[in-house]
Amino acid sequence: MEPRRRVKLSKLQPHAGPPPAAADEGRRSGNATRTRAEEASGEALPIGRPAAARRGPSSAVRRWPWRRSVSTAVGLSLAGLLALAQAWCVNAIHENLLWFSQLTEMEREISFRTECGLYYSYYKQMLQAPSIQEGLSELIHDNLTESKRTINLLQRMNIYQEVFLSVLYRLLPIQSYLEPVYFYIYTVFSLQAVYVIALYLTAWLLSGSWLAGTLSGVWYLLNRVDTTRVEFTISLRENWSLPFLALQVTAITCYLRPQLTALQQKVLVWLMYVTTFCFCLTWQFNQFILLVQALVIFTLDCGDFLTGTQVTTMYLVQVFGLLSVWLLQFCNSMILGSLVLSFIVAALFIRHCQSGLKTGSPLVRLAKLLLHSAMVLLLTVTINYLAKKALQLRSDEHIFKFIKSKLALGLTRDFDASLYLCEEAFGRLPLDTLERLGGTLLLYPYVLTLLLLSAMLAAAAVHNLRPKGCSAEERKGGGEERAAAFRPDVAYNLLHTLFYGLLAFSTMRMKYIWTGHMCAVAAYGVCGKELWTLLLNTLRCNSRVLLRLVRYAVPLLVMGCLYYKFWPKLMEELSELREFFDPDTVELMTWISTKTPKRAVFAGSMQLLAGIKLCTGRVLTNHPHYEDKDLRERTKQVYQVYARRSPEEVHSILRAIGADYVVLENSICYEKRHSRGCRLRDLLDQANGHIMDGPGENDPDLVPASHPRFCEAIKTETEAYGALFTRTFQNKTFHVYRVKKKSKKSSKEPSGAQ
Repeated sequence: MEPRRRVKLSKLQPHAGPPPAAADEGRRSGNATRTRAEEASGEALPIGRPAAARRGPSSAVRRWPWRRSVSTAVGLSLAGLLALAQAWCVNAIHENLLWFSQLTEMEREISFRTECGLYYSYYKQMLQAPSIQEGLSELIHDNLTESKRTINLLQRMNIYQEVFLSVLYRLLPIQSYLEPVYFYIYTVFSLQAVYVIALYLTAWLLSGSWLAGTLSGVWYLLNRVDTTRVEFTISLRENWSLPFLALQVTAITCYLRPQLTALQQKVLVWLMYVTTFCFCLTWQFNQFILLVQALVIFTLDCGDFLTGTQVTTMYLVQVFGLLSVWLLQFCNSMILGSLVLSFIVAALFIRHCQSGLKTGSPLVRLAKLLLHSAMVLLLTVTINYLAKKALQLRSDEHIFKFIKSKLALGLTRDFDASLYLCEEAFGRLPLDTLERLGGTLLLYPYVLTLLLLSAMLAAAAVHNLRPKGCSAEERKGGGEERAAAFRPDVAYNLLHTLFYGLLAFSTMRMKYIWTGHMCAVAAYGVCGKELWTLLLNTLRCNSRVLLRLVRYAVPLLVMGCLYYKFWPKLMEELSELREFFDPDTVELMTWISTKTPKRAVFAGSMQLLAGIKLCTGRVLTNHPHYEDKDLRERTKQVYQVYARRSPEEVHSILRAIGADYVVLENSICYEKRHSRGCRLRDLLDQANGHIMDGPGENDPDLVPASHPRFCEAIKTETEAYGALFTRTFQNKTFHVYRVKKKSKKSSKEPSGAQ
């Protein structure tokens, strides 16, 4: 066997069916109609040419009707193969990174770092419960996750996926040959297959060619560093939710196509609802992602690219998806107080009140749209403010402080917001991301497609401002007229990638929403008729044969180049063998499991405590799921062990929250990963009004601290510290101290672990 390189996990770096004929009901403008023969051929309507000017389908399609069935079968088969390839690839890399199959159970659990360990612990807890009912009861009345508190985990956290998987594992006859941990990770990796299928179908629907779907799937796999990080952050909520968001985009794309029957519309609306519901149920940041999507719908409505029915339906799908999750999460007030619900209510109300919004001369219509947008924004802020006041909601205020700082609306020394701002994942998108995307030939067709479609969308929006030449009654009878030659499904996907692209550039962690959809848009640009028709017309060499040749030859040429350049690299990556190696953490978890009481309460960093709960089942003082005001306050108090505080102050804080042991980490106490001002000890010093360590500037209102840094001074074991804390465990990375109970007669207690 080839020798494996040992690597400490904490140092690892992350990284369709046939297009159905589709359209809005009641549409009568030229860009929204197709001949029946075109519909049968599955071809998408070109942008920029009315249907009446288009040639009919080739006689080959009429002569050999089985050809479309064969093409569809080939396309679906390729979708399945690419999906399986992605799932197998991430599973192989996960195995090769850790040698997961050879790890002990504790080492496997330690590999679920930070919040991943917290979420997986509830899956483990449900499986260890005597029955499903008792397991659910333990989650609803949990007193292990936060000491001295009983919380409803199903209300607080998005862990229904862990509950569902644990119930499924109990019911299925697979316990004898599939371990619970493999059932869990295989499910997450299978969702990657679903993600690829969703992108494949979206590209196919937009372009009318399954070659686009194939190209999008290949790009997604080759850009894995920037499209997913599932292989080493398995339990992260985004790895569960983003596949459902991609499916929702596919359903929306199909819903916005022409010539849909009433039954097809109902089916697609239900698909949009189900995928929206699953997306919202699996990620706590759902409201912010849906807010961006609501802004996309609002922009399309203002530009008159959608019918009123479509706009209302898509808004209501979001509302009912969120409200369904609100019910399942025991009426979680954070959902009712979300900005997206306030925005949708405001947009629908103002839209209903302004019945003449899309009438009048271009300047009048533009003025009305500006007024309409201002009124929606004002009403949104008002509704959201009143909702949060009524619900006494403060759970998400740290996120708005973070957004305020992101938008350069003022610097903040707020501890919670600074924790986000100082993390690389919440910084701006690094330029090397674009270099990698360009290296796989993804960036260039994407940018070109984006520029051409944006120009055409702007021209169509200006065209829509002009009077339609018919009465309002006629427009009402024939459907809302829109810009000739711009499909609403293309318009939606264009704005979707633009808006989420801006989000990705502002916050790197959000790039995983953008880069996946980027593959589908770029593939549409390479394989779609519309852009090639525009380009060939510009070059005055457009012909039916040349158009077909270019549409098929270019994507095949791109895939050939990708195979030649990246197949050897992919094989090399898949053959690289490493091994999990973290003996200090293993030693700590073993000691806690064997040398401390089962109900002992541990204090420490959020990331480490999540692992302690998973590996040992001990009670925690705080944890990484940060969407709770009281928990954020408690975490800040626990972190005073890394600040300049007296031993009496730290002891009082820890005893107040019921801590029996506190774990100090050298990697935090002597942190060098972040620059000055972003180290955890610096954030605490600033929050406490103290001057930071080391050379450099300080704010003028900061003063020198009167005490040494606790995590350093406690290791001297002077009398002041020894009277309140006893060291019970230490290695190169961790120091564990027992928090003594104050004695009336003596401050000293016998040392040793309990």
